[in-house]
Amino acid sequence: MAQKHPMARKPPRKPARLEPGGKTSKAIVISGITVVSLLIVGACAAQDDYEEVGADCVNLDNRLPDGSYEVVDEDYCDDDGTVRYHGSHGAYGWYYGGVRTGARVARGTTVKPSDVSIVSRGKGTVIQRGGFGGRGSSGG
Repeated sequence: MAQKHPMARKPPRKPARLEPGGKTSKAIVISGITVVSLLIVGACAAQDDYEEVGADCVNLDNRLPDGSYEVVDEDYCDDDGTVRYHGSHGAYGWYYGGVRTGARVARGTTVKPSDVSIVSRGKGTVIQRGGFGGRGSSGG
């Protein structure tokens, strides 16, 4: 048999043309969706880093002349309803933020902030978890 000249061979075959909807394009779409999903999940997880606000239980009926409130035991502000109101007029509630000096706190608010994590300054009780309003307890 006669041998063909090396240059007489068939030219190299061109890669098959990708048609829309082919296996390769589906893999690219799925990979793209996966990347976008991971970015969204990462962004949501980063938003769970809520600001933390301290809270103090105060006697709301006894505002001191300087505008501050006297800090009392947290049990008076506990949501279980056992000691929330003490005496004939004493109303106790949470005072959010503010500057605490000794047993007094001022420059805060009685309005519960939203989308923040609220922790009592006395016992470290979690009053609200960022954005969800859940209540739990930590520490002693």
